[in-house]
Amino acid sequence: MNPPAIEIDFYYGIGSRYSYLASTQLEGIARSYACRFRWLPLFSGRLIAADGTDPFAGAPVSGQYDWTYRQRDAEAWAASYGVPFHEPRGRRMDAERLALACVAAGRLGLAEPFSRRLFATIFASDRAVIGQEACDEAARDLGIDAARFRALTDEPATAALHDARLTEARARSAFGVPTFCVGDAVFWGNDRLPLLRHHLWRLRAAAAAVSPAR
Repeated sequence: MNPPAIEIDFYYGIGSRYSYLASTQLEGIARSYACRFRWLPLFSGRLIAADGTDPFAGAPVSGQYDWTYRQRDAEAWAASYGVPFHEPRGRRMDAERLALACVAAGRLGLAEPFSRRLFATIFASDRAVIGQEACDEAARDLGIDAARFRALTDEPATAALHDARLTEARARSAFGVPTFCVGDAVFWGNDRLPLLRHHLWRLRAAAAAVSPAR
């Protein structure tokens, strides 16, 4: 008998370059470790600012947050993964609206395919403006009426779900995106994916060690 699939909660920001980069690796991880990712979108700006500090506001607080460094770093990761990356800096994007749209898609059970479409629009195209029109296109691609989807995005229940998710993420020690939670274990950042893989390998090895002999 195969062990049950491990569930991993994936908290991400749709406008986050590192959330995008990490998302391109999830299918491979899921296959390798028989795990399942729960896509949990949120507006990362509010998550980051919740503790009263925002390293992205004003001048970079360190070289790690310098925009030129971050662009080069993201481009290097994309090259390593073999995925496209187009720097979105300077383009008009309502990240909070996009996050709510992803939450609305999640209410329909479509958070992953909807978010993948928006990720591609943001990070693999050169569109100058990424807003409601991009959400409408992604919805139509998934067979959802655009007007109905706009209404769902604007429902108070969608905002309430988003706010509850922010509270939940903070309670689980998430302070930025992407954050991966496997039970009580927390891994932050695209660059922690090797540690997530190792953790999953250990869980699988432990499960195999206690499984009954056939």
